[in-house]
Amino acid sequence: MNANAKSTAAPDPVLVEVMGSALSSIVEEMGETLVRAAYSSNIKERRDCTAGLFGADGHMLAQSEQASPIHLGSLIGVVSAVLERFPVEEILPGDTFISNDPYSGGGSHLPDMVLVTPVFVDGLLTAWAANLAHHADFGDRGHAHIFQEGLRIPPVRFARDGRIQEDVFRLILTNCQVPAERRADFRAQLAANRLATARYTELAGRYGRDTMIATAAALLDYTERRTRAAIAEVPDGTYAFRDRFDCPELDDELELRLTVTVTGDELHFDFAGNPDQVRASVNMVWTALYATVYYAVKTLVDPDIPSNAGLHRPIRIDAPLGSIVNCVEPAAVNGRTETCQRVVDLVHGALAPAVPERVTAAANGANTGVHFSGLDSRTGRYFVYLETIGGGSGARATKDGLDGVQVHVTNTSNLPVESLETEYPLVVEAYELVEDSGGAGRHRGGMGIRRTVRVEDSDVQFWLDTSRRASRPWGLFGGRPGASARVELSDGARPVVHGHTVLQPGDRVSIVTAGAGGYGDPAERSPEQVRRDIREQVISPEQAREHYGEVALTAEEA
Repeated sequence: MNANAKSTAAPDPVLVEVMGSALSSIVEEMGETLVRAAYSSNIKERRDCTAGLFGADGHMLAQSEQASPIHLGSLIGVVSAVLERFPVEEILPGDTFISNDPYSGGGSHLPDMVLVTPVFVDGLLTAWAANLAHHADFGDRGHAHIFQEGLRIPPVRFARDGRIQEDVFRLILTNCQVPAERRADFRAQLAANRLATARYTELAGRYGRDTMIATAAALLDYTERRTRAAIAEVPDGTYAFRDRFDCPELDDELELRLTVTVTGDELHFDFAGNPDQVRASVNMVWTALYATVYYAVKTLVDPDIPSNAGLHRPIRIDAPLGSIVNCVEPAAVNGRTETCQRVVDLVHGALAPAVPERVTAAANGANTGVHFSGLDSRTGRYFVYLETIGGGSGARATKDGLDGVQVHVTNTSNLPVESLETEYPLVVEAYELVEDSGGAGRHRGGMGIRRTVRVEDSDVQFWLDTSRRASRPWGLFGGRPGASARVELSDGARPVVHGHTVLQPGDRVSIVTAGAGGYGDPAERSPEQVRRDIREQVISPEQAREHYGEVALTAEEA
């Protein structure tokens, strides 16, 4: 059944709800299986992975909640990509396909490796189990174009009759810098799909194939109705917003723009006028753009709407082909999440006048990725350490922003210091929230993070992906902007040029992420809240005096 087609059957609504919960349980169990079975710290500790179930023709039925929303961008196109290359009659039980390519495989950047497994019921292809794991392997790479960024894999058969095709596996591992990690993580991904296949077929054995298909279609229809009802509450109109975007790879700032039109129960997102794709890693393919917009819509109209293809039906997206938000081959895309985060800010900024109680001020506006790689003299093996460091979350209409968290389309955990120092020749000297980084307001913005890492080995390659170094996260309705991001190096360390440097033993690098914007007039914040912020070193007395005035300070603080 096409994802945009309405079902004609009318299954029992209670059964539809039960089936929806069952599908959600399957994807959550898939995700946990992958985390528990994985070997690399990026998956077992940071949970940089996701799981999903899809209908026979590729429409999404469920995505795990523990995942990052941007991962949908590496999932929504993969089944279609497989079906374009492999006739249905050649797809058999026990097959598993692998893909990561943004241009031919439905992916959104190369480290996100997707394994997708067909699920057969009564001998017929009925669903697909898919999971994604970010393989933190391709360190020390250039980002001028896609060919520099890693191994491109179009949809190919990774397993046949339940067994890995060793020739394909050897080809992939030969192109990896840390093959032992990759071997174990791929096996964990296979295990997760096997579990999902078993759970789905058990469910089909209980209810029957026809009922499974009918209730899944009804679930999508329900999600569509709920989404349309929520959109209908947004005032009709055309809303526009612009924002500045920077990244270490680019010498100049770009201006990103969006126009949103609300008409009844439908939304139209028009990205006309955005810059052309750039010779840097921050371009977005269409799957990344769509995943980002779907996330932003869900946050604003109804965060509890099920994560399935029914949500997508009332949304239309137009973006110029060859632009930074809808790039074409051979544009590099490894750092696309930096741009995705700014797209969320564009959506929130545009719709703030329409739904002021639902939007947040600008969050830290980045997916600050740090990459350390080199030869570990303790083991004689290559290592790649990846971390995405959180920052401030935007203030809300009724609450302060959250401090030091992943925001919007990212949802990974931090890597515990103990694990980092055990596995890599690195030492964490500081891990702290940054005073004065949250924007002032009736409700203040969240605080950024400072993480200082000392290098213990020679010739360690360091790469930095971030944003908001040249601009500040904006506030709303009188709220002040949050602090910018920056990177600080110890004396004698080579400077970071276009996001890259080489570090030597004893060199220290401090990554300071941006805070977030405040919401509402700072004069409306209570003196008690300001004094608490001073006591907890959220804000300094000097900044409190500047933004909130002397009335908020005690005699001692003043």
